[in-house]
Amino acid sequence: MSDNRFSRRSYLAMLGAGATLAASAPAAPAPAGDADRARRMRWWHEAKFGMFIHWGLYSVLGRHEWAMEEEGIPVPEYEQLAKRFTPQPNSARAWAKLARKAGQKYMVMTTKHHEGFCLFDTKLTSYCAPKQACGRDLVREYVEAARAEGLRVGFYHSLMDWHHPDGARCAQDEAARRRFVDYIHGQIRELLTNYGKIDVLWYDVSWPLDAQGWESERMNEMVFKLQPDIVVNNRNGLPGDFSTPEQHIHAEESGRAWESCMTMNDSWGYQRADDNWKSAKTVIRNLSTCANGGGNYLLNIGPKPDGSIPEESVRILSAVGQWMDRNGATIYDSEPCQPSNSVFANFTRKGKTLYIHVYFWPGDTVAIGGLQAKVVSARLLASGKKVEFEQEQFRVRFKGLPATAPDEPVTVIAAECDAEPTQNMDLIRTQRPRT
Repeated sequence: MSDNRFSRRSYLAMLGAGATLAASAPAAPAPAGDADRARRMRWWHEAKFGMFIHWGLYSVLGRHEWAMEEEGIPVPEYEQLAKRFTPQPNSARAWAKLARKAGQKYMVMTTKHHEGFCLFDTKLTSYCAPKQACGRDLVREYVEAARAEGLRVGFYHSLMDWHHPDGARCAQDEAARRRFVDYIHGQIRELLTNYGKIDVLWYDVSWPLDAQGWESERMNEMVFKLQPDIVVNNRNGLPGDFSTPEQHIHAEESGRAWESCMTMNDSWGYQRADDNWKSAKTVIRNLSTCANGGGNYLLNIGPKPDGSIPEESVRILSAVGQWMDRNGATIYDSEPCQPSNSVFANFTRKGKTLYIHVYFWPGDTVAIGGLQAKVVSARLLASGKKVEFEQEQFRVRFKGLPATAPDEPVTVIAAECDAEPTQNMDLIRTQRPRT
């Protein structure tokens, strides 16, 4: 992942105007039309919640997935980590079980991160798990584990490569560009040929080339020819099927599909000293915020070098899963929701039903300003208990609630309305009587 450092580091600015060998290519859509994209992405829109997995040689160091670059570690020294990367067999089974338990519907794993080490069986380099001390195809183990739990399968693949000799000079040398582009295209071909049906291809960091330098249109044409049902992201220089805001939530105003990817602490890969963990409440709040804007939430785990999941990740995701068992219906297959203004709640909806996700419980009354639809009935979602309400021109109040939140860490009130619920805060500002 770029970890937001990539933009600050600004490799392209360092290289100047000659950073790529070809002029910027115009944005191009995926080969298929809108109807086919809608067909391919139907499951993805319904799923809403996925697991990201960052795992590689950097996990052995335990000092961040960018350690090779940030610490200036020489390639020959870094390569020695491959002799120490010997994870327990089938570690991915625990990942997939946890993902299903957490209510996640798909998984995306790093097949090659920026460090250049491949977790899959490739004929294009010996710098891969099956040909090093590990001696196993870790991607195959992951694919089999995800499928065993009924989860969709996604591959992350970094275009940037700190290990390949042409990974930087390809920007200035045409022969190097040709070799490096063929290498990356070849790896993508292997990944989409050797593991059966793949549901997501998640490109990352396209430095130092642009879409034309990467031949990204040809890349995507190959991808869709090999996997006609796949969905692809926007990080090979083309728009792809969905956008990928990183470490923040940003809904696409154009209605374009998007997926917010986030870490559970501050690191993508295993970082033994990073203890800045998100709470289960924060994860649920982020998930409902994504669903409100019609987007997906891809939440990362960074397994240890032996493949085990940090205890904190297990604890947080288990709590999220328990909440999803009771409230997942408010997330899956939900529709973009216009109401969004509240100091203590998020909103999701399905049709005329408004789900009020109260993360800061205010007491016996929950009030929402500016709701335009008429509330017909209301209930606490987890228990089904009826909620009394009172609606007037500028607000609706749900009354007689328990003094403390009846469902932790986030309580959901389901309000059935007579029309699609909308919210008008300007009405309050301009028409509410003033003394």
